[in-house]
Amino acid sequence: MTPISGKTRVFGILADPIHHVQAPARLNAYFADAGYDGVMIPMHVRPDSLPAVVAGLRGMENLGGVVVTVPHKTAILALCDEASEVTRQIGAANVVRRDPDGRLVATMLDGEGFVRGLLGEGRQVQGRQAYLAGAGGAANAIAFALVQAGVARLTIANRTAAKAEDLRRRVLALHPHADVRIGNADPSGHDLVINGTSLGLRPGDALPLDVSRLSPAQLVCEVIMQPKETALLLAARERGCAVHYGAPMLASQLALMAEFLGVPSASPAA
Repeated sequence: MTPISGKTRVFGILADPIHHVQAPARLNAYFADAGYDGVMIPMHVRPDSLPAVVAGLRGMENLGGVVVTVPHKTAILALCDEASEVTRQIGAANVVRRDPDGRLVATMLDGEGFVRGLLGEGRQVQGRQAYLAGAGGAANAIAFALVQAGVARLTIANRTAAKAEDLRRRVLALHPHADVRIGNADPSGHDLVINGTSLGLRPGDALPLDVSRLSPAQLVCEVIMQPKETALLLAARERGCAVHYGAPMLASQLALMAEFLGVPSASPAA
């Protein structure tokens, strides 16, 4: 990593908890490979402190921006000045750029990163039947990206049915001809089964879906990166399913994040 000096551009990642984040190591390596004088640090911010922290970031002149993860992806959007229409429809953001005038510009790259991660592993998306557990920040982005990528059917399952229906409505507002349905804990009858919730991040978390209904023909996917082997993926393996880890989603987002934050491209090896 380039030595830190008074000229170093600073970036952060906002999370609670913070122990599981991998973005600092990955983006610092990206900065080094690009020869860019920047550093990313973890910022442990609890939800009740988020507005004050974001207000303070506006006045930090050497701040390039922040990556945003659980549980702040939804709340961060209302604290920013600008976002694209699709980001507004998603209702969450995971990257915020600080412009020179202190304005904060938000975008959501989780969905595009997730789909790119699947494609990069040789997994087919177009024409597949997809089951998505969750209707929060990451799940919102993944729902939009799956429909954009051409899934034949998307089923959204969430403990609060009203949130699932709201997500369905917003997806259809941009993609009126898509087949988007509301489901329950049963993921059977789908090719792709995706956990878009934070369940599995902490020991003792409940499972996000009924694993007894999984079958070997299904690909079970995670958005959680740490632990690598969540309870859901372990249960899916026991049922004979192929699994897709959470890490490729972040790996696929690195260049997208860097471009949005104004960082020069790294070499192809990155």
